Amino acid sequence: MSELNKLDDPDYPAFTIGQAAELLSVQQAFLRSLDTADVVSPHRSPGGHRRYSRRQLELVSRLREQLDNGHTLSAASHILDLENELAAARADLKQTQERLRAAEEEIAQLRAQLADATGAPAEQTTQAEQAEQTKTPGEHARGEAAAGDHASQHGPDDANKEDDGSDDA
Repeated sequence: MSELNKLDDPDYPAFTIGQAAELLSVQQAFLRSLDTADVVSPHRSPGGHRRYSRRQLELVSRLREQLDNGHTLSAASHILDLENELAAARADLKQTQERLRAAEEEIAQLRAQLADATGAPAEQTTQAEQAEQTKTPGEHARGEAAAGDHASQHGPDDANKEDDGSDDA
């Protein structure tokens, strides 16, 4: 990797504390206080000097915004952690939705292939598939056990019995 390409890396520690302070319009003491509080820990040069990456500068900028809005350093740091978790969860959700769409497309293709092979319409689904599609998430979780319990409570002859008024007990 050439030296210039390193500058494209958001984690490359390219900025001295003076450069970082100037870019962010903050005092160097503010950056040192974030380091002391272990909120933003800059890289160290071989001589021990603080070096900041673009990613760290973005973090300091976001922290500064939260502090300017009246939050404590602890609260600001926690807010940023939660924002990062939310962004990660949204990214996971997007990937899951993409996998779902791909699976649905594959199912449609397989149904079309099945229809071609059997001569049945591709839209036709079995009664079991239709029932499965209309189940609520709770019904999916309970599965067939709930249906089996219901059938065992009422025997097949219960519907055909009539009360003739006699005491057979």
